[in-house]
Amino acid sequence: MKLIRLSLAILALGLLHSCGYHEDFAPRGFSDIGLSGDTYLEVGENPFLQVAEQPVSTFSVDADGASYANVRRFIQQDNQLPPVGAVRTEELINYFDLDYEFSDPTHPIALHGEVSQCPWNPSNKLMRIGIKGKPIPENERPAANFVFLIDVSGSMGSEDKLELLKSGFKLFVDELQATDRVAIVTYAGSAGVVLESTPGSDQATIKRAIDALGSGGSTAGAEGIITAYAIAQEHFIVGGNNRIVVGTDGDFNVGPSSQEELVALIEEKRESGIFLTVLGVGRGNLNDAALEQIANNGNGTYEYIDNIEQLRKVFIYEYNKFFTVAKDVKVQVVFNPENVTAYRLIGYENRLLSEEDFEDDSADAGEIGADQNVTALYEIVPKANPEFKTVPTFTIDFRYKQAAADNSVLLDLQVFDEGKSFDESTDFMKFTASVASFSMLITDSQYKGASTYDQVLHWIGATNLNDEHRFKAEFRSIVEKAKRLE
Repeated sequence: MKLIRLSLAILALGLLHSCGYHEDFAPRGFSDIGLSGDTYLEVGENPFLQVAEQPVSTFSVDADGASYANVRRFIQQDNQLPPVGAVRTEELINYFDLDYEFSDPTHPIALHGEVSQCPWNPSNKLMRIGIKGKPIPENERPAANFVFLIDVSGSMGSEDKLELLKSGFKLFVDELQATDRVAIVTYAGSAGVVLESTPGSDQATIKRAIDALGSGGSTAGAEGIITAYAIAQEHFIVGGNNRIVVGTDGDFNVGPSSQEELVALIEEKRESGIFLTVLGVGRGNLNDAALEQIANNGNGTYEYIDNIEQLRKVFIYEYNKFFTVAKDVKVQVVFNPENVTAYRLIGYENRLLSEEDFEDDSADAGEIGADQNVTALYEIVPKANPEFKTVPTFTIDFRYKQAAADNSVLLDLQVFDEGKSFDESTDFMKFTASVASFSMLITDSQYKGASTYDQVLHWIGATNLNDEHRFKAEFRSIVEKAKRLE
């Protein structure tokens, strides 16, 4: 029922757009499409909930990074703050690589937890949940069966769309092993197979097929999806990595094209054991709402590509994320009423689950790739308890499935409040809290408390995290520019 309501909401947004929607007449709960024509879904922020009434919080993990790259594009390239609907706090936080420890090889994920004072509301506390995917050494990667599904419709003609994707897919090809396979499917007015499944050792042939791609025509997205899954199934590698990589602006307009129809199609296909990566590109008609939901409901992840360095991040620096180590990863937090009066999950509004969903192995949830980190933050209102250090502040239950399994495995973690100030917290807490505070500032959140851009910059400066590719340093420059745009 939840999915149906969400799908109808997205469909309604598309209808508003097609019928001449204007921001002045936007109904509450929908995002500001604005003059750009991009489509976003705004679902509102999670409120504080009373532990006495609702002590359990359940959600699916989100390993996407699309929102951060899109926010960066608005601020750095377009010189404006993004519309509220473009900002998904969890995707801003999870964009960054964090060196969470992985030490237990008996499970494909490792768990972490921490409590400190809340920096933007010192009377409250902040809790961090960290999940780390099992690293896979390059020489132990399983053979991969990739299908590139590339939108070549007329809307993809600009330099920041098809041409950017072509550059990225060629970078991707350089990472292939000889045992891997790649097929290329394109879609415009209809779907076509540009390259039959080809061994990864034949990189020259694959790159020639990519170079030959050109744009033109309307967009039959559903037909392309069906064709891509059929090819992936035909060359399915048992025990391997079977994945479709979609590159598009999401402007589907031929055949089954409503978000409701596309989500239903993706739900059907996800049972095949084939994973999905969705790459969004461009501006002016980016259908972010549809692309996020396709990824969410298709055992997939969603990234936005705004520049060549982002392509390197997705296709080279974080190539291991294409290899799923745990799927349908769910988190259920039980708050201790002795220590907590109320709590608020920061972000994950599109990922909330019911308590029943947590134990239901048929209920879909998020995926975690090799060596990937996922973080969730809660702001909590503490309850006066002189003995708070002696009892757990919260207990976390996790469920996950192995990549090829149907039944979930249960893990749990108890986290104690050690009474740390924010200054005494880990650099992981300081940095992720900085990103969350920034997100609340650019959306003018009612929960931003005493957050300021200067404070965010100060907190970032107090961290000393690995930053091999300078993305954390770039974040500092984005915060500085957002401050000037305010």
